[in-house]
Parts: sequence; structure tokens; C-alpha cells
Amino acid sequence: MKFTATSRSVQGSSASRRLRRAGRVPAIVYGGKSAPANIELDHNQIYHALNKEEFHASILDMVLDGKAEPVLVRAVQWHPYKPLVLHVDFQRVDARQAITTRVPVHYLNADTCPAVKLAGQVIMLGPAELNITCLPANLPQNIVVDLGGLLGNGRVYLEDITLPRGVTYVPQGEEVNPLLAQANPPKGTAASEEEEAGEEDAAE
Repeated sequence: MKFTATSRSVQGSSASRRLRRAGRVPAIVYGGKSAPANIELDHNQIYHALNKEEFHASILDMVLDGKAEPVLVRAVQWHPYKPLVLHVDFQRVDARQAITTRVPVHYLNADTCPAVKLAGQVIMLGPAELNITCLPANLPQNIVVDLGGLLGNGRVYLEDITLPRGVTYVPQGEEVNPLLAQANPPKGTAASEEEEAGEEDAAE
């Protein structure tokens, strides 16, 4: 994906306010062997781009003053209640160096798996994103978790799926094998109450 940026020489909060009033967004790009650079973006272009999931999990082509370089979105500051982008941080990408970032998780067939269709259970989904590391060329736009074979009371952990080639999960704390999905009896049923009681006993 490609977007256009322009070098920004004036800095400070008052200069940023003037930029925003003119329909521009202050931003910064850092990393690599070059010094951090203050840039500005067209608000409408970056607003619509940031509302696309793949923009956050892709190596982007930033055309800065006519020269393209690969970057990755690192942080976005939004207005607290207006649909306005206030600031964006980008990181330069070196094709030879691994990057660590978060990518969205897409859960498939949760409504049609045996746990739902045959056992009448409810599927509880896990994290919406996973922290991964890989070379830029191997960066996936998402991680797919197919729940089509999930049975009653079944669980799916990270180790149960195959990550894309060259991709490694980066644990958050001590969670090396996160739970991605589980099938539970509906709340209020006898089976649900028994399961909750068992979990309480195990906790004690």
C-alpha cells in the first residue's frame, strides 16, 4: 500500500494546530540509519487508509518528497471524540532485519462448527491480535484460525494452529501458548454451572 508524505520544517503545538486546520496531519518517521524526520500527511488520505485493517499490518510504501521508502505504522493518535487523526508514527523498515508487530486474528467458521451446530454451545473467542516477529517479506496481514472442527467443550490454543511461514509468536509476559477459542455450554444451563463450579474448585 502506498501513501504520500511531505517534509515538515516547522514544529511545535501551534504549528501542528495550523497544519490540522489546513487539513494536514503532523507525523514522524524514525528508525534505520537515517535521523528521525518530521513529516506531514493529507488528512483525508491517511484517515481512510487508517480505517483499513491491512494498513496497520503491512509494509507500506511512503513516498516522501518524491522518494519511496518502506515503513510500518507504529502509533496513531486520534481525537477523543471527533473522526480526526492527530498524529502518526512510522518506522522505517530494513528488508534484512526482523520486525516485531501486532497483526489481527481472523476467526473462521465459529458459527458453523460442531460445538455450535451439534452441541448447542457458545464459542468464546480469544485475542483480536497477536504479537509476532518476522522478516518484512513474511509479514502476514492477519492470522487465520479455522474453528470448523471445534467440538463441544473443545479448546484451541496457539500451538494447535500453524503460523505463516517465517512468523514466530512473541509471548506477552509468561503466556507462551495463549487460548484462542473455546466452546462453552450456554450460561444458565446445568452443564454451564457444573463447569463453573469445577473451575472454582481448581482455582482453590
